[in-house]
Amino acid sequence: MKRLLELLGLIALVQGVLGLVHEFTHWHVGLVQRLGFLDGYEVYVSIALVVLAFALFAVAESRGSE
Repeated sequence: MKRLLELLGLIALVQGVLGLVHEFTHWHVGLVQRLGFLDGYEVYVSIALVVLAFALFAVAESRGSE
């Protein structure tokens, strides 16, 4: 379970950072800007993904070596 949480956290972190990179550099990377229903909210969603990633890392760490 710990590995799964870490993997999901890594995916969320990468997508959040790529979304922020896209917003500030206009590189066409990441998944956030490709989802049409998120138009206008890309920065907020990217920040939420980064926060979610840190929360997932914290939960994975608290679960220990189970």
